[in-house]
Amino acid sequence: MSLALDELLSFLTLEQIDENVFLGQTPNETRQRVFGGLVAAQALLSAGRTVDPSRSVHSLHAYFLVGGHPGEPITYEVELVRDGGSFTTRRSVAKQHGVPIFVMTSSFQKDEHGFEHSTTMPTVANPEELPTWQERLAPIMDQIDESTAKWLVHDRPIDTRSETLPAWVDPTPRQPSQDVWFRADGKLPDDQLLHACIVVYASDLTLLDTAVLPHGNKITKSRFMMASLDHAMWFHESFRVDEWLLYHQMSPNASHARALAYGEIFTREGKHVLTVMQEGLVRSFKDRNKKE
Repeated sequence: MSLALDELLSFLTLEQIDENVFLGQTPNETRQRVFGGLVAAQALLSAGRTVDPSRSVHSLHAYFLVGGHPGEPITYEVELVRDGGSFTTRRSVAKQHGVPIFVMTSSFQKDEHGFEHSTTMPTVANPEELPTWQERLAPIMDQIDESTAKWLVHDRPIDTRSETLPAWVDPTPRQPSQDVWFRADGKLPDDQLLHACIVVYASDLTLLDTAVLPHGNKITKSRFMMASLDHAMWFHESFRVDEWLLYHQMSPNASHARALAYGEIFTREGKHVLTVMQEGLVRSFKDRNKKE
């Protein structure tokens, strides 16, 4: 297991401080806010800790309210909304300094069988044929300022591989879609809830980037900010996040400083295991020091 993945697992070890109240730690990073994927993963973990292990998460719907302060703990208050015959519903509210920064409703279901159909996985290059994130960036590192370069190539808990670079690295305008292979950078225990929490973390890494692919040349000529507004996931089948998963992503719309992105996640064998949707803030500030 990589040190970065080991660190992520340490942040996914919550302390129970009261009945249905949990405390999660955050990394002390230089970024402006706690990574939203970590907050969502901790929120799901807090909810799952109050649910019968025989029931698995099948969906979650969340809103990011305020950016969390890095290096400071987050309290998760879990409301036991309903325990039904087949479904269990929980509502988790994440707070820092008593202020809500994130809310999530998650639903868990006992194992059942029914009709089945799913979409087909697109045909893409195998992950072993693609460069790592660090290898992909190596040729352009001398074009990036030192502090940004150091952050870009630091060890990461999730190994991601794709055929393209983000728009803020390669400004070539292209279609708002991309395919990214990802997996946890190490072997994980057989804990279904843990695998679900880590895939929630990973699902927030690249999805919103898809929405700016057609506008890359404009991004390089302006200052811009991106932030998740909401996040929804549906869990269709069991999976392991320490094995390669393909994240097929597309953005059907961007308007009014918001962008919508959609993703389907497949196992290497082609099984459609998750669906993700996210709307994010994509706000551009024209840099007056640069010419159009």
